[in-house]
Amino acid sequence: MNGAESLVRTLVGGGVDICFANPGTSEMHFVAALDRVEGMRCVLGLFEGVVTGAADGYFRMKGTPASTLLHLGPGLANGVANLHNAKKALSGVVNIVGQHAGYHIGYNAPLTSDIEGLAGHTSAWVRTSPDAKSVARDGAAAIAAAKSSPPQIATLILPADTAWNEAEGVAQVPTAAQTSSYSPQAVDNAAKVLGRSAQTLLLLAGSALTERGLALAAQISGKTGCRVMSPTQNSRIARGRGRFAIDRIPYVVDQALSALKDFKSIVLVEAADPVAFFAYPNKPSVLKPAGCEVHRMTAVGDNSVAALEALAHALHATPRDVRPQAYVELIKPTGPLTLNSIAQAIACAMPENAIVVDESVTAGRNLVQPTRAAAPHDWLQDMGGAIGFGTPAATGAAVACPDRKVISLVGDGSAMYTIQSLWTQAREGLEVVTVVFANRSYQILRGEFDNVGAGEPGKRAQDMLQLDRPTIDFVALGKSMGVPGRAITTADEFNKALEEAIREPGPRLIEVQM
Repeated sequence: MNGAESLVRTLVGGGVDICFANPGTSEMHFVAALDRVEGMRCVLGLFEGVVTGAADGYFRMKGTPASTLLHLGPGLANGVANLHNAKKALSGVVNIVGQHAGYHIGYNAPLTSDIEGLAGHTSAWVRTSPDAKSVARDGAAAIAAAKSSPPQIATLILPADTAWNEAEGVAQVPTAAQTSSYSPQAVDNAAKVLGRSAQTLLLLAGSALTERGLALAAQISGKTGCRVMSPTQNSRIARGRGRFAIDRIPYVVDQALSALKDFKSIVLVEAADPVAFFAYPNKPSVLKPAGCEVHRMTAVGDNSVAALEALAHALHATPRDVRPQAYVELIKPTGPLTLNSIAQAIACAMPENAIVVDESVTAGRNLVQPTRAAAPHDWLQDMGGAIGFGTPAATGAAVACPDRKVISLVGDGSAMYTIQSLWTQAREGLEVVTVVFANRSYQILRGEFDNVGAGEPGKRAQDMLQLDRPTIDFVALGKSMGVPGRAITTADEFNKALEEAIREPGPRLIEVQM
């Protein structure tokens, strides 16, 4: 076998059996190997940002890495924004990036670039295979890196001659290191902090936001009176009826300062210290109040659920301590579209066990309260802040969980970054309902213009914030890529469109004209 085939066989043997791909000339031997190796599913994306974002969404739902296939440095560069988001979400990804044959690099052909340098920002592990006999071993090391605790992005650079030359065989993936547990001393300290004052915040992130982690937090909160929150953005959180509903730290700095102002202590469970998303004139970067003590109970990679179980035991907290949650009534909205009616319609229509991928930005700020009472679901957010995350992540989530409906909530500005995701969804017959909130502007930036004190926008500034001249027709875009859709302008139309889109198989699109 050649180097490319040895790599594909190593990937499949190591449990990486999905490849989101946008290949070029240098990757053709890898593509050819797909016909000779059983067990690798290859999903084509028409833009590298779709490929890398899909790998992120896949990992968040499956818990195991996907591979990507990217074309040299420019292909990797096109996918870096969503690799940045994946890195912030602690998603494991194995990137396979083609490279010129080793003897060709010195000629400085047009696509020659520093691929290792480009990969360094987002990848914790980067290696260029020196020869065909090293490829399988390097691939196994990349898989091990992606599966480590915490998970990482690993980038294997595959020169064309290492792909086509003769290889030795398949490599075994090294046994993954055991997931670290937690510090009993940190748990004891957290118990003392929580026992001293009810003005304590238990700030959960990562694995603590599973259904079990949240249930334990509900017991601890009921026993001690502490408040439980999550950061503004979360890679995945269990939500819906029967699950402990917690608030997120608000995005807007003034609102966040108000929400956190009374806390004397914060106990961090995988979370970082709360800080503002951006710097603003005359506003603090750190959101906790002056004098607030911060205590870390678990770090990223720790077993936070086990730590919460130990904390509940130390506090003698049991399910009997859980306090009833506030009742949220779901009523199908009627009349005009508002942020509230949009949120109610989504909450009412959400099917059991749905996956919500949220890049709704401005339109989604009212979604949190009503969706607490929706059917049980998982909620995914953009962890890195690079827009163009939503539709690719929804694509990957749907590949990972074909038996679950995925609802992708995206602003019109964000949607245009990676709209090619719709084509992949149609080609693969994925169960994705894409809801595009079309307010014809980068509405988030209009608010940020005020927040940074830039003054009143003039005509040129307004032109940078508006998505008009021409108006984008998302229904026509979806149709051109094989995704049926419809535009709606009222709450009644939105109810009907959601019900139909969720009921019908395959991808659908709804353009919410606001």
